[in-house]
Amino acid sequence: MSSPKGEKVNNANNNAVKEVKKDKKVSSVSEDFNIAFANTWKSYVKQLNEDNRFKLIDIFCLFLVIIAAVQCTFMITIWDNFPFNAFLSGFIICVGQFVLLISLRLQLAESFAGISKNRAFGEFILASLILHFICLHFIN
Repeated sequence: MSSPKGEKVNNANNNAVKEVKKDKKVSSVSEDFNIAFANTWKSYVKQLNEDNRFKLIDIFCLFLVIIAAVQCTFMITIWDNFPFNAFLSGFIICVGQFVLLISLRLQLAESFAGISKNRAFGEFILASLILHFICLHFIN
């Protein structure tokens, strides 16, 4: 016959073992994440040091994110959407140009070997012109 006190001790021991296993699993996942992040960061820094165009693209992407955030903050602050077409056009052009820049950055990387760098840049310019043309006409 087992006593309730003995069952409580066994349950407490089982819970403690489960907690230790859970902590090991969490620390393992945390270590894996840290290793993956460190490898990604090293690769990113290596890519930036090899080609200055990537630095320029990244800075321009950061600028576009800041401009989009400023536009959203302004619209939230004034609580008015009177020039809604202008806001929408400005925000869409920031997001669209960001996407086009990331696409150009991916195509300029050495791992993307299907398209020449000049063709990728030409496609980027053409797509940017189309994006700006559409956004300008959307403003009215």
